[in-house]
Amino acid sequence: MSNVSYVYPSELAMADLLIKTADELRDSDVEARAGARRAARETPVLRAVLRLFADFGGPVSVAAVAASIAGAEPGTVRKTLAALSEEDLLILRGDSIELAYPFSTAPTPFVVGRADGREHFTCCAIDALGIAPMLNENVEIATRCHHCNAALRFPVGPEGPSPGAHDLMVWVTRMRPEDGRACTGL
Repeated sequence: MSNVSYVYPSELAMADLLIKTADELRDSDVEARAGARRAARETPVLRAVLRLFADFGGPVSVAAVAASIAGAEPGTVRKTLAALSEEDLLILRGDSIELAYPFSTAPTPFVVGRADGREHFTCCAIDALGIAPMLNENVEIATRCHHCNAALRFPVGPEGPSPGAHDLMVWVTRMRPEDGRACTGL
C-alpha cells in the first residue's frame, strides 16, 4: 500500500499558501519575452496563420499563408515563418505549420468546441481559455482534471469562464531554459 497522500484545494489551510504580491512575482526577462511575442503576433504573417488555423484547422501550408496575404511574396513569407518558428511562436516543418499557439494539430488534453461544431486542440489550459477572447465568441472547453482524471466541460465567453467553472483551477509552472520550446511537452 502506498503512503502517498493527496491534498485537495478545499483542504488547504491559508497558512499553507505562499502569498506574493504582483511585484514579487514579476520577472523582467519573462515580461521582455512576452512583449516580443505580443509584437510578433501582430505581424500580418502570424495573424494569417492564426486565422487559417481558426477557420480551417491545421496543419497550414506555407502556400496557403502566402495566398491569404495580398501581395505577399512566398519566399518572404517562408523566411518570416522560419523566424517565427525559431522564436517558438509556431512549429514549421518543411512546408507545413504544425502548431501555432494556441492551436495544435496534435491531440492534446484540451479541446475547444466552437458554436458551429468545429473543434480545436490547444497547447495548454491557458491557451484553451484564450480562444474565446481571441475569436470574440463563446466556446466550450473539454478536458480532464490533471489530479483525478474527471471529465471537465465548461463554457467560456470572450469575458472569461462561466460561473459554473468557479471551482476549477489552472496550475502554471515556470518554464526553465533547459526545457527548450514551450510546446515540446505536448
